[in-house]
Amino acid sequence: HVSEWTSMRQQSTGLAVCKWSCVFLSSRAQIERRMEMVRVVSHNTHKRMVTCLQGHIGTDAEKRHKKLPLTALSQAMVDGGSQLGEESLIGKMMEVCGEAENRLASELLQHEVQIEKDVLDPLNQLAEVRRRYLAIPYILNMNRKQLARLVLDYDSARARWLQATKSIISGTNTQALTAKADLLKEEVDEAMNKMELCKDQLAADMYSFFSKEGDYARYYVMLLEAQADYHRKSLTVLESVLPTIQAQQDSWTEKPAFGTGLEEHLKRSSREIALPLEACVMMLLETGMKEEGLFRIAAGASKLKKLKAALDCSTSQLEEFYSDPHAVAGALKSYLRELPEPLMSFQLYDEWIQASNVSEPDKRLQALWVVCDQLPKNNKANLRYLVKFLSKLAQDSEVNKMTPSNIAIVLGPNMLWAKTEGTLAEMAAATSVHVVTIIEPIIQHADWFFPEDVEFNVSGMFAMPTPPSNHSMEYDCSTIEKKRPGSMVGPENDNPRKNKNWSLVVYQTG
Repeated sequence: HVSEWTSMRQQSTGLAVCKWSCVFLSSRAQIERRMEMVRVVSHNTHKRMVTCLQGHIGTDAEKRHKKLPLTALSQAMVDGGSQLGEESLIGKMMEVCGEAENRLASELLQHEVQIEKDVLDPLNQLAEVRRRYLAIPYILNMNRKQLARLVLDYDSARARWLQATKSIISGTNTQALTAKADLLKEEVDEAMNKMELCKDQLAADMYSFFSKEGDYARYYVMLLEAQADYHRKSLTVLESVLPTIQAQQDSWTEKPAFGTGLEEHLKRSSREIALPLEACVMMLLETGMKEEGLFRIAAGASKLKKLKAALDCSTSQLEEFYSDPHAVAGALKSYLRELPEPLMSFQLYDEWIQASNVSEPDKRLQALWVVCDQLPKNNKANLRYLVKFLSKLAQDSEVNKMTPSNIAIVLGPNMLWAKTEGTLAEMAAATSVHVVTIIEPIIQHADWFFPEDVEFNVSGMFAMPTPPSNHSMEYDCSTIEKKRPGSMVGPENDNPRKNKNWSLVVYQTG
């Protein structure tokens, strides 16, 4: 009976343990594989995330801030701005930008510290730290090692108990051997209980880990939330400084004249006449009035480029260009051609063309005057300045071969063109005939269109050339009486279109 009972107990205990162990091991293997994958990806993510940080992890905030690349950039900009000074636009911009970069560096530092605290540390603890409850290495390693030790203890106790039960069958002192076997059975049961408790604890830790997987996944949500908050704060910094730096840019007067609208250039430079226009006219009055083919003969490209650059930086040191009037004339043409809107206005283009189509010369001239009088103030002032000069140039046409017609041909397309798509050459070709019929009479009768005298050295920046002794122009009142169009005299006169009782000024050249 003792032998039968012992055999049955061995079989039932062994089968129960084996069956339970197989089920547990199968489930545990799946969970362990998943936990190991979580550990690996968490470790890789932590490692890559660390490389994205610009500061040094673990250092105090002040040292970390100094080591940021943005801080170094900020300091370089501030130092550069101080060296250039307030009189330099680049210096002012660098100083403002340097301060903005320093604020961005502070925002970046706070962002990285938050990322380190809320994301990096938890990921590291999840994947690497080995003594933290519910950390993956703790669950997979510490609990598993303890379970393996308890299994060995159970197997050892069970082996001793099995040996004792066999001794009962073959031994003579059955009572003593049975007592010993019972004691060993108690050890087996105790070892088995410890093993089961450890298995339960391991399973509980595993299941608890996965029950909290949502909490661990929250780390990645916190990463994006922190990045969004950082970018919002950085955008606020940039948006607060952009109006200031843009205002400084807009208020800076030293802006290239070529390619800038006439109104903007005059406002920035506080001028009445555009600088390139006045400078070129003054140089040509000095050395170019007798030059044959002025405005027609092309200048050297490098010299022209240099002169335009000098005029763009508002310099009055132009002595080297006085000896090359063709480069000066080319710069004047380039300035007119590169205006965003022609000197004679897009808005009045159709009116200019209609006026040029009037068949009767006197009526055409009056129609042109009516359109000219509609020009905006600054356009009209600069057109008057230019036309007065061109009229003066045409007085020497016997020498320079630049008659009003020739001047209108080479310069007119740069003074008026249509607001249509296409290159300037295409637009000029399409309107060149009309433009000549507009510009030529205006130059011929410059003192009728613009009766007032012109001070060419309007800014006082240039030395006014000595006027030539010949070609002095005077108005002979005894020859013919000049009657102005009614729109210029007053409302009591007839309509300009009906007023035919007027004539042109006659000039006598001595």
